[in-house]
Amino acid sequence: MDQHATGSTADAATAYLTALQGRLTADGCTVTSPEWNGHRVVIGSRADRKARWFGTKVEVFVFAASVPDVDARTLAEFTTWAMRYAKSLRGGIPGARNAAFVLPALVSARVRPEASQWAAQDARILDTTLISRPITVETAPNAVRTTMYRGRVVWGGMFTKHVLEKAALYFP
Repeated sequence: MDQHATGSTADAATAYLTALQGRLTADGCTVTSPEWNGHRVVIGSRADRKARWFGTKVEVFVFAASVPDVDARTLAEFTTWAMRYAKSLRGGIPGARNAAFVLPALVSARVRPEASQWAAQDARILDTTLISRPITVETAPNAVRTTMYRGRVVWGGMFTKHVLEKAALYFP
């Protein structure tokens, strides 16, 4: 791969993160940009409460970073970091909180098949109130491919439709 091709693939991932930041802001998320392993991370968070959820609240946290290559190990490490980071951001009294969903996404021109398979396999749970749906975003030259688990979860299942709608809005 020549230097120009490497630069253009990195530019595509950076452009995707910039657009994601705009979508998060437009949806009313609080947006920050810390670092993870030397990579800038776009974090968006919001809380929603609806009567149909019996007055409970769901917190949605989005974490996205651009990396040169996405493999299953890197995605798992990022997911674990994002879940712990989201746990540290949550308010309220432990044990009395509502559900929180984390959408940790790694963006790259090179997403290995095992990483996409790992993301699509299932949601991950930390404690009993923090659920993540890892995402891979492949910024191919002519298309963007997004992979995540789109099924229901036992814990927090009443929020599934809402979380999938937010994921579709943020990661088209």
